[in-house]
Amino acid sequence: MSAPAFEEFDPESDCDCPGCTHWRRVLPHSRTGGHGGHPAALSPVALALVAATGTVLGAAGATPAVAAAHAPQRPGAPAADDPGTPQGGTTPLHGPGGVPARIKAPGTTRAEIINRAREWVAAQVPYNMGAYWSDGYRQDCSGFVSMAWNLGGNEWTGSLDKYGVRVARSDLQPGDILLFHNPSDPEKGSHVVIFGGWTDYTQSQYIAYELTRPHARRQATPYAYWSNSDRYLAYRYKGLKPEPGKGGTGTGTGTGTSVTSPAGAGYPGAAAFGPGANNAYVTRLGRMLVARGAGSFYSSGPGPRWTDADRRATRAFQQAQGWTGADADGLPGPTTWSYLVNGKGRDVRAASAGSPGTSAKPPAGDVASHGVPGYPGRAMFRPGADNDHVTRLGRQLVKKGFGKHYTRGPGSRWGEGDRRNVEAFQRAQGWRGGAADGYPGPETWRRLFAETS
Repeated sequence: MSAPAFEEFDPESDCDCPGCTHWRRVLPHSRTGGHGGHPAALSPVALALVAATGTVLGAAGATPAVAAAHAPQRPGAPAADDPGTPQGGTTPLHGPGGVPARIKAPGTTRAEIINRAREWVAAQVPYNMGAYWSDGYRQDCSGFVSMAWNLGGNEWTGSLDKYGVRVARSDLQPGDILLFHNPSDPEKGSHVVIFGGWTDYTQSQYIAYELTRPHARRQATPYAYWSNSDRYLAYRYKGLKPEPGKGGTGTGTGTGTSVTSPAGAGYPGAAAFGPGANNAYVTRLGRMLVARGAGSFYSSGPGPRWTDADRRATRAFQQAQGWTGADADGLPGPTTWSYLVNGKGRDVRAASAGSPGTSAKPPAGDVASHGVPGYPGRAMFRPGADNDHVTRLGRQLVKKGFGKHYTRGPGSRWGEGDRRNVEAFQRAQGWRGGAADGYPGPETWRRLFAETS
């Protein structure tokens, strides 16, 4: 009886386990090419055929036990400071039933990029470079960025740069990426994360959105990353669109918006203002607002670092023009800037500004946001925020027994200690994932201040 001939796999392997050593010795070399599967990872059919072969060759002695199947060697589980997450290559989106599908990627806004990233974080999408999520994107670090940027296919760290333009560290904005591609060994260290904003004014840490083992996450991360920090490059998506807005007060940045023009020029772009901003335009804005009657909002300054005083003073000026809703959000758009620079519109009335040397009383929407008394809104608790609400929050966290992450304080400037203490409180409520991200929403605020004066 002759042994059957078959070619189920390529037996070439450098694995030294007993099963692989045995099959390299007894099986013929495959001429079909393939991608280098593991010799011990046989299909049931192959095992049956090999068993028959073993019977014919039984005179040589007992056949060793088949080693357990395992995947091609990949970097092991990541250490605490290294993603260790290999990735797939450039592939199309995977439509229903695994059929490749490709769509034309429309432009996107910063808010949309971050919101898509948050959806994967909230869903705790597991890391799996061989799997595709329900939206067709691959479940690895580069597939995560391809999804957030709304690209028409799955890219990898070696191709994502062609969809972006290089930006300086000082110009980083939410929705940009930090990319490290190791061309000599793409699986060793290559990684990409989404920049979500600085954690504080020192700009030494930022909020990173990323897909790494075991699942998508959002966390404060040292710039540029835990490892290979000096090899990461910052990119901005080429298809970035301005944020939608009304009355010229939208917060869109547009493609490649940066704060680089001289202070005497026109509107510098929305990136110049808001939490985390620190530049000459903020100073100029404050001085123009003071000249238009909003000086009582500032206890000191105005200065180059954006604070809640700038936001409230800007909103008071916008409301003085009769604007409401998104048109009076406290962030200066082109129309607001034009009114201030050219002396147009109405000044802030004393009644709106409050008593000299004090902050104006917040509008009713801040006093009972979302029906929760005292909750001032999410914008008060973001990287770069500096206001009395942060102080009040911190003191209540300490009172409730959740202040261990403060090295000093609490104080008025939002920091990583505040976020970690809020996260601990949220987890104590039994919340996980996006519900325990360390940023207080209305329900966190309600529970924290429940039954307190």
